[in-house]
Amino acid sequence: MPKLWNETIEEHRSAVRDATLDATAALVAEHGLMSVTMSRIAQETGIGRATLYKYFPDVESILTAWHERQVAHHLEQLEVVRDRITDPGERLQAVLEAYALILYGRHSHHGTDMAALLHQGPSITQAHERLLMLVRDLVGEGAASGALRNDVSADELAAYCLHALGAAAGLPSKAAVRRLVEVTLAGLRPAYRPVGDGTSTTWDGQGHEDRHHPRHDHRQHPGSGRP
Repeated sequence: MPKLWNETIEEHRSAVRDATLDATAALVAEHGLMSVTMSRIAQETGIGRATLYKYFPDVESILTAWHERQVAHHLEQLEVVRDRITDPGERLQAVLEAYALILYGRHSHHGTDMAALLHQGPSITQAHERLLMLVRDLVGEGAASGALRNDVSADELAAYCLHALGAAAGLPSKAAVRRLVEVTLAGLRPAYRPVGDGTSTTWDGQGHEDRHHPRHDHRQHPGSGRP
């Protein structure tokens, strides 16, 4: 087959695929996952159903391809957020907030059964590993700088972040999502531990202790003559 002809066929296939996934994205955004059918996609794209079936055997395969593209796009978004900030603590917070808002923004379009279907497969597993590595590296940077705790491994803390922020999908507002991010970050910061003399010990992230005595009340106690 001539090279030019072969390239033309590949371009056509790519155009059909892109048009199909774009139409799927529009239908999901406007009507939800359950609205997507082969007939509606064919109608939206102007591609005949017979042609559509040559590229995708059923609507589930279209939804899976659309979801894989969406997940890849979200990962790219998170990497852009990461790369535009230099401070380790601020980088992690920005990435976690962006991730939580993505979960919040897409939850209304996914039915329970269909969401379970879309989150299967090797490509989704690979995407999750990529996300976990991204967060793990940021947690490691934060621990090395002293901004985050270092008494738990970065792998465990990254998994904690992703599980905790999964709750963003069911929250009622963006303000609630940001509060969830703050609560999640609080679990990453160096811990305070009380000691026997009434002071508290702050772990600075490098294994060093900084003792803080509780504040004294300087008001006069009735009848005592002294503070």
